[in-house]
Amino acid sequence: MNNSIFANSLFALAVAAALPLSAQAKDSSLSYTYVEADYLNQEHSNDGWGLRGSVNIGDSGVYALGSYSQVDLDASPGNTDVKSNELGVGYHHAVADKTDLIGELAYRNADTGTANIDGLRTSVGVRSALADHVEGFAKANYYDFSDYHGDVTGTLGAQYKFNQTWGATAEAELGNGDQAYLVGVRASF
Repeated sequence: MNNSIFANSLFALAVAAALPLSAQAKDSSLSYTYVEADYLNQEHSNDGWGLRGSVNIGDSGVYALGSYSQVDLDASPGNTDVKSNELGVGYHHAVADKTDLIGELAYRNADTGTANIDGLRTSVGVRSALADHVEGFAKANYYDFSDYHGDVTGTLGAQYKFNQTWGATAEAELGNGDQAYLVGVRASF
């Protein structure tokens, strides 16, 4: 399947996930309002830190999301810092007890001081409370940026909840030979 057909299919799935559906399943009790501090590691020993968060907008299923990160590119001459931010919107829809279908659309920007790349990320996936203290998610991502088009990745993540507010997170994003990992601490509200 070529990237254009896959991108259109992924976008259609994201739009379908964002549409309110008439038959709502039982509330999943997953929190979409949180703040998180992360340690990031990308391929070739590039590492850094990040902050991200999300705010659920009432009972609509819509949430706003955002992030900021700074990664030190050790492989480049002079150890270049890449500063990235993302702002977007998502939609979650309960499809089973403690399981949500999610769709996201976000604007992302990355700046090295000498180069600036921006574009859109669309994602569609599933998030589920797997046990009393464990939740996980899987999603497919499509990136369309100013300098390259059609990058498809997959993301797997988990959270271990110490209590109703505090949790530890881990995430891996893989695609097209690239890889990025993060571990973090989340406060959910």
